[in-house]
Amino acid sequence: MTDVQVLAVCGSLRDESYTRVTLERALEEAAQAGAETELLDLRTYDLPLFDADVDREDAGDAETVARQIRDADAIILGSPMYHGSYSSTLKTALDYCGFDEFEDKTVGLVGVAGGSFPITTLEHLRTVCRALNTWVLPHQVAVPRAHSVIDAGEFVDENLEERVATLGRRAVQYARIEPDPSSFEGDHNVGA
Repeated sequence: MTDVQVLAVCGSLRDESYTRVTLERALEEAAQAGAETELLDLRTYDLPLFDADVDREDAGDAETVARQIRDADAIILGSPMYHGSYSSTLKTALDYCGFDEFEDKTVGLVGVAGGSFPITTLEHLRTVCRALNTWVLPHQVAVPRAHSVIDAGEFVDENLEERVATLGRRAVQYARIEPDPSSFEGDHNVGA
């Protein structure tokens, strides 16, 4: 599957980001499975808050981010958990995208927390992806207590690292799956 493109989108701005480490490990595994991989590190892009009155082409690097997402066969979205949801950084990037970028794409999810399981982060991302008519991998990765499972940029929890590696493999394996018919949420996803 050497022609499969897997893109990981990092919704963390921290220099020492556990989310970024997790996504990089998933991409390593996707590359070993034969995919071309890329990390879209949102901290390196100029993404102003989304304003529906501003064309995407006039909103910093929004068009570049949207194009990279559109060109991928499979996407892994990663975010730290903030107040029970995903980061505003990732939300802004997703707001600049729509069906052209996401419809019928395979999407994997990663949620990272300093405390307990970031389940609501994953649930909120899954809801957004469903509204965009993506095919979300059933296998997802929750990284709780990230400071205790990642040390100096490496996983110290082998079981969790294997879950991350599995996500990378599944992103390649299912990159071209024929998705289900459009979701109810997608049919009603029109801007205000």
